[in-house]
Amino acid sequence: MSEPALKIQLKTLPNAPGVYQYFDEEGTLIYVGKAKNLKKRVSSYFTKTHENGKTRVLVKKIASIKHIVVATETDALLLENNLIKKNKPRYNVLLKDDKTYPWICIKKERFPRVFSTRRVFKDGSEYFGPYTSMKTVYTLLDLIKGLYQIRTCKYDLSPEKIATGKYKVCLEYHLGNCKGGCEGFQTAQAYEENIVAIREILKGNFKDSLSQFKQQMKQFAEEMHFEEAQQIKEKVEVLENYQAKSTIINPKISNVDVFSIVSDESFGYVNFLQISYGSIIRSHTLEIKKKLDETDLQLLELAITEIRQRFNSNSKELYVPFEVNVGENLKITVPQLGDKKHILDLSIRNAKYFRMDRFKQIKITDPDRHVKRIMAQMKADLRLGEEPRHIECFDNSNIQGTHPVAACVVFKNGKPSKKEYRHFNIKTVVGPDDFASMEEVVYRRYKRLLDEKEPLPQLIIIDGGKGQLSSALKSLDALNLRGTIAIIGIAKRLEELFYPDDPIPLYLDKKSETLKIIQQLRNEAHRFGIEHHRNKRSKTALNTELEGIPGIGDKTIVELLKTFKSVKRIANAKLDELEAVVGVSRAEKIYNYYHTK
Repeated sequence: MSEPALKIQLKTLPNAPGVYQYFDEEGTLIYVGKAKNLKKRVSSYFTKTHENGKTRVLVKKIASIKHIVVATETDALLLENNLIKKNKPRYNVLLKDDKTYPWICIKKERFPRVFSTRRVFKDGSEYFGPYTSMKTVYTLLDLIKGLYQIRTCKYDLSPEKIATGKYKVCLEYHLGNCKGGCEGFQTAQAYEENIVAIREILKGNFKDSLSQFKQQMKQFAEEMHFEEAQQIKEKVEVLENYQAKSTIINPKISNVDVFSIVSDESFGYVNFLQISYGSIIRSHTLEIKKKLDETDLQLLELAITEIRQRFNSNSKELYVPFEVNVGENLKITVPQLGDKKHILDLSIRNAKYFRMDRFKQIKITDPDRHVKRIMAQMKADLRLGEEPRHIECFDNSNIQGTHPVAACVVFKNGKPSKKEYRHFNIKTVVGPDDFASMEEVVYRRYKRLLDEKEPLPQLIIIDGGKGQLSSALKSLDALNLRGTIAIIGIAKRLEELFYPDDPIPLYLDKKSETLKIIQQLRNEAHRFGIEHHRNKRSKTALNTELEGIPGIGDKTIVELLKTFKSVKRIANAKLDELEAVVGVSRAEKIYNYYHTK
């Protein structure tokens, strides 16, 4: 990838947590890193002067960048760890084994033990995590042991061995930490009820446990055992503020391919996540150009086949957003909730970010394609007969009923054309009447365009609701332009779009590009109108102040303002300073006017 292309990638990185990957010219992964903010972190490599020689060499070798967006910094940390272990990039510190992060294990055995471990075995046991802090693990285990009496011994507590009296209770039983299942003092069924509750705690469902803790805390306080109550309170606070597990990894999800799709008028974007032993080991997004207005189903099925062949995937299960038909021997899952849905949502999020990045890159490298896409989108969203290449937006301004003015701003190909902006001073309307003012300026604007044989816009936007829209329509009717130009009104409060002869407004997606352009038009018209209104009020105030002095004409006012720059400075000027500009006679009149005043 060329240096300009790399700069474009840097400009379009998202301001979100995630993992970034650097590739050299041969496409080899050379570095993996995590970031709280991808854009800031990755950009820092190319803007700072690095003291470390190896870092300077790394930056020189970077030819392209890929990134994976995640929900939290913790997810980024875990994903970075997985990718380093899987790919062993040259410039990363290599992690020798899977002991990096701790897990909590519920052992598959009769009277299951609950303990921390850094090794994950496929023995049917349940593993929760991984956790980024041993403090969190210890806190959870302490909470569990404080609530439930769980055994710590490693004995084989089979019914036969318990019946023969092979084991004797230990100190843990006498301390109240275990109920003595080894001597038959507790049934396996009662013990399993505790395990069910512990499993809920490790999944993040603390409701029952919190209720129990609070009850314990209240009881300790009533019995004047304040130290014990404080200890329980601290555990409650830790539980309430703790996020139980990562959305990245669940050890039960293994050997799975995850696919999702987002699309627009011209392209589909399919994201692929490969899951191995509960970890994301690969992320890739494919851009597909539509030829015959293909559906998302058609594009996704095509992409699944292509991507699985490209990466030689042998996974037997796929997570997808809707049912697909891509082979007889594959298990197709459409997740609705839980961990599987979290992973599918993460894939969708990465597809959306990829699409946004592509839009930003195209806007820089291929403006024509960007404009075509935007115009096609606006045409579809606003139900127009043709693309709105030329849009004009009108806004009225009359603050406190004075100096009524209006503004017309012009956008061409989705961008402001400021040289074509126009101000209007209201001439035929007396007092603050927005409806009549709108009727006047729309008539004047298009009467002039018709007289001068200038091109008319494809779309008119009126800043206001049904009333202003109706007023603008009267002018179009008078000019026989109704039906020739599309016209809509936008209400400020709920961003409702009103159409002629349609009482029901249109609501666009708040994040849609069409609505953003309409809002930009409306805001620009408002700004332009307010600016003109402010200038007009200021000019009137200045002229009134100086023209009120007997014997002072326009030429004298101009000379004074050229020299002193403001009326305030003229009022505060000394007599000799005024004489130097306008002579003795007029200087005395000005000086006496302000000082008598």
